[in-house]
Amino acid sequence: MMYEHAKRVGEKLVEERGVQLYSMIMGAEDFSFYAEQMPVAFFMIGVGNQTIKSSIKGLHSPHFIIDEDALPVGASLHAAVAITYLDQHAMPAHSLPT
Repeated sequence: MMYEHAKRVGEKLVEERGVQLYSMIMGAEDFSFYAEQMPVAFFMIGVGNQTIKSSIKGLHSPHFIIDEDALPVGASLHAAVAITYLDQHAMPAHSLPT
């Protein structure tokens, strides 16, 4: 459910061609514990820039150069996913506990 939501929002934000399914990886994350408690989606934004020679280094390399132009896109995506989810799943004010 959350995957489909984040994918839809991403496709509206950066167009469908800008959203790609990432290969499964084995990471060291506690993310699965969050997923047991609430709807979640793990998504990444591309912060490497192939036109900058030194940015082809791996993400955890001290020589990696981040493409800072991607940061506003990432922030927008995270905010849009959260806001649209909350808008779609908000409880009506009259049903909130008093």
